[in-house]
Amino acid sequence: MMEERNGAITFQGMPLTLLGPELKVGERAPDFTLADNGLQPKTLGDYSGRIKIISALPSLDTPVCDTETRRFNQEAAKLPGDVVVLTVSMDLPFAQKRWCAAAGIDRVVTLSDYKERAFGSAYGVLIREIMLLARAIFVVDGNNVIRHTQLVPDITMEPDYEAVLAAVRALLQQG
Repeated sequence: MMEERNGAITFQGMPLTLLGPELKVGERAPDFTLADNGLQPKTLGDYSGRIKIISALPSLDTPVCDTETRRFNQEAAKLPGDVVVLTVSMDLPFAQKRWCAAAGIDRVVTLSDYKERAFGSAYGVLIREIMLLARAIFVVDGNNVIRHTQLVPDITMEPDYEAVLAAVRALLQQG
């Protein structure tokens, strides 16, 4: 039976249930297989050796997710090449590709968990009531260890970008 975390987040104040474990700093990031915009499988291992900002969100076609992904695209342009921003949603790969083209997103890699919802349940961000992903950020180092987590309390709110970027800068300084 999958772990359930009742009331872990809200949507406009309404409590929602997250499926899967609450991941903690210092734990190994769970592996995943997600679909890229060309329907090709992508795994955590495809990004080994790089610092990963993994941004889980409900849907690119919503205002807050749009704003968040555009912001991370701008920030990614200022980061070195050994940092990658992965934005994961339940949006179909075709929709992600169309949205990225329309929004001029060229630094963020969008990945879809539409097939098995395995990322959502492994990372503890699958919302039982609507089967979309909660808004959460995981900063994962080059050895695939979680170094920062942020579960945004209400999915209508943006993440704390500065805390995410501070975690990435700390990892870059460690070399």
